[in-house]
Amino acid sequence: MKPSAPLHIRPARPEDAELIAQLIKELAVYEKLENEAVATPEILKKNLFGERYAAEVLLAEREGETAGFALFFHNFSTFVGKPGLYLEDIYVRERFRGQGIGKALMMELVRIARQRDCGRIEWAVLHWNPARNFYEKLGAVPMSDWVVYRLTEEKIEKLL
Repeated sequence: MKPSAPLHIRPARPEDAELIAQLIKELAVYEKLENEAVATPEILKKNLFGERYAAEVLLAEREGETAGFALFFHNFSTFVGKPGLYLEDIYVRERFRGQGIGKALMMELVRIARQRDCGRIEWAVLHWNPARNFYEKLGAVPMSDWVVYRLTEEKIEKLL
């Protein structure tokens, strides 16, 4: 793929649900978490494009081919008193890496955050992920004082 070919970033549409599911599976393989990626196109279509959508997706395309995606949603900072964006996942397919696509997706998120008057953008990164250097070059800082906790669907059910 020619890096000089124009890059197009667009919001995902319902008909992209199968493509998004495939990109999520590719990301899960990259992160060595393929057993955890159980999202189906039907689940994604309901939760990304349904009446009460939970997140938004940006797709990066070069020469008609999908190069990567970013999935994000709004959170809220009580301290700042403003909404924020939480970047759940960003992924660039291997053959497109090193072409500025990850940066272009991040800059689109920055534009969206500014347009929506967000106080910050946050995300979590696996310790071993080399993308950490990329994020730090953008000016992001690791939040070493914070620990991420998770209750899975199974644990939620056990608590009820």
